[in-house]
Amino acid sequence: MSKLDPYEHLKISLNPDGSLTRYTHLPTAAATGETPRFSGHAVLSKDVTLDAAKKTWLRIYLPARLPSNDKTVARLPIIFFFHSSGWIRTSIAEAATHENTNRISGEVPAILVAVEVRLAPENRLPAQYEDAVDAVLWVRNQAADNVDGGDQWIRDYGDFSRCYLYGVSCGANVAYNAALRLQDVKLHPLKMAGTILNQPFFGAKQRTKSELELAADEYFPLPVQDLLWELALPVGTDRDHRFSNPFADEVVKEKVKKIGRCLVIGFGGDPLIDRQQNLVKMLAEAGVAVDARFDDAGHHGVDMADSRRATAILNFIKIFV
Repeated sequence: MSKLDPYEHLKISLNPDGSLTRYTHLPTAAATGETPRFSGHAVLSKDVTLDAAKKTWLRIYLPARLPSNDKTVARLPIIFFFHSSGWIRTSIAEAATHENTNRISGEVPAILVAVEVRLAPENRLPAQYEDAVDAVLWVRNQAADNVDGGDQWIRDYGDFSRCYLYGVSCGANVAYNAALRLQDVKLHPLKMAGTILNQPFFGAKQRTKSELELAADEYFPLPVQDLLWELALPVGTDRDHRFSNPFADEVVKEKVKKIGRCLVIGFGGDPLIDRQQNLVKMLAEAGVAVDARFDDAGHHGVDMADSRRATAILNFIKIFV
């Protein structure tokens, strides 16, 4: 058996200047724009610039049929979404991601703010965490500006007391680290009500049992994981850096105690399953109200290939929110 080439597996090549050439380009989907709610769309969506200099932006989703109570439109929870990308590729505009976020917004229902973060290695960690915090602060500013302006969807329909961070794979790593960073930020009138970690991507120099047993996993083999960390972590660091290894830093452990409610989702066929279960244990020991949803079957990213699993995860999110 030939040795796996992680660059070939990921369909990328490293350039002399440290940037990547990405050979896979998936189809994209456009936002609906701010069309009238009676347009026939189940969910409306629009794109908003977050930071032009950083080339970061948001795609905001709003259910066209808003729930009401006594003829008063109910305010919706606000979910910040961070997509899976292995740190190095994909976009919130890709069709599969757009369909997923569209569905979450419509079925929870919620205002969903999908965040286009910068990619590694051109922008290494903590750039992605900074982009996540920027997105939350942008929404805070729209919510606070409820007299003179602000984004209408956020201002008129958002429930500022129910904000959630939701990430998938490395996006879950972003959500987790953003939750820690936001403890040092004045968020009023926003209130973070929970963090949702779907198959979170963490690592360390010391291998776990599941990593060794599934080292040649078809979907997420160990050499690929190692390369992704090599491309994403700050230059000169290793997988025991706190961005990768949440167990390695005592200061971080203190912040974990204040992280609030957490939902952690994982699958038994994922090489990362041991790390995910260890994370749940650490959260529980820190006194965090953690809801763990693990399935013995299923691989890393199974919800992108299996509609039944995607529906199950959506139901977990609806219950949690």
